[in-house]
Amino acid sequence: MKKLLVIAVIAIVGLASCNKDYTCSCTILGQTTVSELQDVSKDDAEQACDEADAAAQLLGGSCTLD
Repeated sequence: MKKLLVIAVIAIVGLASCNKDYTCSCTILGQTTVSELQDVSKDDAEQACDEADAAAQLLGGSCTLD
């Protein structure tokens, strides 16, 4: 499930416009995964990380934009 979450975040970011690099840190079942969101606007990075957070919450986890 974690791999699917990371792939989803990367896919969403891949379709976004270029601007800056951000990271989205997700913790699920005690495991932390950091996804790099490259060349995206802040709004797009927030949206991608919020969507990842919604998926992570289904497993009792959370994601934050760093």
